[in-house]
Amino acid sequence: MTEDLSPAERYAAARKRAVEQATALASFREMYEFGLDPFQIEACQALEAGKGVLVAAPTGSGKTIVGEFAVHLALQQGKKCFYTTPIKALSNQKYADLAKRYGADKVGLLTGDNSVNSEAPVVVMTTEVLRNMLYAGSQSLIGLGHVVMDEVHYLSDRFRGAVWEEVIIHLPESVTLVSLSATVSNAEEFGDWLDTVRGDTEVIVSEHRPVPLFQHVLAGRRMYDLFEEGEGRRRTVNPDLTRMARLEASRSYNPRDRRKGKMVREADRERERRSRSRIWTPGRPEVIERLDAEGLLPAITFIFSRAGCEAAVQQCLYAGLRLNDDDARLRVRELVEERTASIPNEDLHVLGYYEWLEGLERGIAAHHAGMLPTFKEVVEELFVRGLVKAVFATETLALGINMPARSVVLEKLVKWNGEQHADITPGEYTQLTGRAGRRGIDVEGHAVVLWQRAMSPEHLAGLAGTRTYPLRSSFKPSYNMAVNLVEQFGRHRSRELLETSFAQFQADKSVVGISRQVQKNEEGLEGYKASMTCHLGDFEEYARLRRELKDRENEIAKQGAVQRRVAAAAALEKLKPGDVIHVPTGKYAGLALVLDPGLPAGRANGHRGFEHQDGPRPLVLTAERQVKRLASMDFPVPVEAVERMRIPKSFNARSPQSRRDLASALRTKAGHIVPDRHRKGRAAAADDREIAQLRTELRAHPCHGCDEREDHARWAERYHRLLRDTSQLERRIEGRTNTIARTFDRIVALLTELDYLRGDEVTEHGKRLARLYGELDLLASECLRAGVWEGLGPAELAACVSALVYEARVGDDALAPKLPSGNAKAALGEMVRIWGRLDALEEEFRISQAEGVGQREPDLGFAWAAYMWASGKGLDEVLREAEMPAGDFVRWCKQVIDVLGQISAAAPRAGGTVGKNARKAVEQLLRGVVAYSSVG
Repeated sequence: MTEDLSPAERYAAARKRAVEQATALASFREMYEFGLDPFQIEACQALEAGKGVLVAAPTGSGKTIVGEFAVHLALQQGKKCFYTTPIKALSNQKYADLAKRYGADKVGLLTGDNSVNSEAPVVVMTTEVLRNMLYAGSQSLIGLGHVVMDEVHYLSDRFRGAVWEEVIIHLPESVTLVSLSATVSNAEEFGDWLDTVRGDTEVIVSEHRPVPLFQHVLAGRRMYDLFEEGEGRRRTVNPDLTRMARLEASRSYNPRDRRKGKMVREADRERERRSRSRIWTPGRPEVIERLDAEGLLPAITFIFSRAGCEAAVQQCLYAGLRLNDDDARLRVRELVEERTASIPNEDLHVLGYYEWLEGLERGIAAHHAGMLPTFKEVVEELFVRGLVKAVFATETLALGINMPARSVVLEKLVKWNGEQHADITPGEYTQLTGRAGRRGIDVEGHAVVLWQRAMSPEHLAGLAGTRTYPLRSSFKPSYNMAVNLVEQFGRHRSRELLETSFAQFQADKSVVGISRQVQKNEEGLEGYKASMTCHLGDFEEYARLRRELKDRENEIAKQGAVQRRVAAAAALEKLKPGDVIHVPTGKYAGLALVLDPGLPAGRANGHRGFEHQDGPRPLVLTAERQVKRLASMDFPVPVEAVERMRIPKSFNARSPQSRRDLASALRTKAGHIVPDRHRKGRAAAADDREIAQLRTELRAHPCHGCDEREDHARWAERYHRLLRDTSQLERRIEGRTNTIARTFDRIVALLTELDYLRGDEVTEHGKRLARLYGELDLLASECLRAGVWEGLGPAELAACVSALVYEARVGDDALAPKLPSGNAKAALGEMVRIWGRLDALEEEFRISQAEGVGQREPDLGFAWAAYMWASGKGLDEVLREAEMPAGDFVRWCKQVIDVLGQISAAAPRAGGTVGKNARKAVEQLLRGVVAYSSVG
């Protein structure tokens, strides 16, 4: 090939190769055995050129290579690189990867519970840690060159998403940002925002999966392809699945069914049985055996329930399933014993270690948030090594942990979202099935959905065919954010910074379409205004008078209708059993005998009434022998008794004979009475001064005598309607612009009221609040301020602080929680009272929890468990009392430890015991299962 080039072309090619070999990318590529994909090369080149990058690519496509290049580039340039992840498990994993590649001396780790070599040039951390460093003005930020934000699409998370935006907005301008995201449909919009707040940012989107994914449905004994190739490589839903869904929908066999009066024929029943035999949802052991037989293991089966994951493992063990040979069993046992050596024997029994180990030895495991972190990490390591081949997991596994499989199985397409059972979204489906197909190992990945009754293949195809989902900001200002911003930038500059958030950027973009509509409406208003112009005078003024007159007439008419209803209801309330009335209108108009007045009060004259919210509803017997309960609409005018009758004690409304006899007596007694016709009184409008004045002004107006008056009036009415619609659109625009800043203003006003802020000055109370991060930051600060925790022992303080972090899962809080007695109980009560005061204040300042701002009520459900553990009680006793899985217990303890650390730093030093006891509480909580390091 080179022989065909001219000497000049060969020289130019050699120069180009020399330039490429001199780049950081060239030395980086040599570190990998495989070649880089085009999107990875493009992103790395942009980084080396000094640009920020946003990389949006499918799960498993290798976008973290770009993050690793940022690490490589920073080390080569003698700068620092921070690698942030959304969850601690990911941070631990990434720390282990980078330490292995660059050496433990060059890589550090910072999470809520671990600090390893924190001053290293490369530090892996959770995003919250970096946010806290930015607000604290940490010295570690000096020399920072690059920040990698892995799983940046987390900024959609309604609980934690704001942290990502805070970091992006507040990072120094000199820092180059690397944003790694799942494939989102609005990557360009997100890139435009990054360009605005961070400067030159290259957006690189890759839809290509390096390992192709095939979609299947497992029904009965058959595995069906979800799609089949049509003409021109167009994919269509497999007609076998469509036929099967139609067949199941039409299945309605029942032994009692009749067809034209005869039993369903035996031939039909036989055909029904045959079709049923092909369609069923296979059991969990059956699914794993089927995947094993087809060579589709290792597999992750997603079950949206922790109990379901544990039950699935037990079902496979009971079925005698074994996926490991003897050699693999020995290797599993060796690794498990090595990783769990630090856990005391008495705790192993409590943690269900031996049942867990039996599953692992057979190559089967569960993976969910209720498991001990150490157990979860062992499962992850064994799965990656191929020693666990079937994992039953909740969706938390899909959040970026490096655990790719050959196949992913979804049991159902519905999950509990905390409020109701809802269909999984295309984004969730993509995230879950993205685990299928291991790069460099598998030629293809497989997503298998189990057949369920009433499944729609078209709906499944829609989920599988929608590869992306939009990124939506969940950014909201908080109390802690407000004091930190005001301290650093002052109120005015802080407000401007918040206006640069992605949330406001999206809100402003949504206003564009509404603004265009307003412009169109304004053009229309000009046209209508021209059409209603009158040569005799100001027709707009004349139209206003007509409108005011019409509105006043309507108002008077409504008042009259209300007065008539009130008078009619008052008349009904005077009725007694035995009164004879004339029902004025309706289906049962005419003579009627009141059996029960049906008063709202419940009892009237000894008779049991019915409680009605819309006034009395009398039960009557009509002259036509019908017993009916009438409504207020049957009495548009007041009604009076025209006669009285005695109702026999033996009268039974359900007896036709009884009704007939009493109706006959009614006609005899009152049939000759002619009802008084209700005379309409003088219309209120006739005596209304305002109406008289408006009519006089109308007749005196010059336009009143115009020949084209009614034509002009029609145009004026259109003008008024369009003007009203335009005003509504303008209010919508006003509601969407500056929304974040307005929320910030309300927060600042409340903090000023509580003396945390004085203009641009942050008070001592405010500086304390600036060091408290968390959902209940203001409540924690108020408790410190009021001395609620002074005099508490370490275990009692741990119990109180647990109320700031713990949130019961739905259904876990049915009974009143058990609480420690004495000072701790009194302090918890005082915390709830302070929260009540803050809640009332938030309502006054229009700060709404529904909008994601404000303080939720403290949850006391973990106080007893935290108190017992900090008091030195054994794991068995604590878990039994807490009725909580070990993984949840450890997670909540670590969150309590994190907040205790903040409190020890924020508590007043002089004369107080809180800071000292917070540090002691940390020491007392950090033992046993809570202390086992999760760093590999």
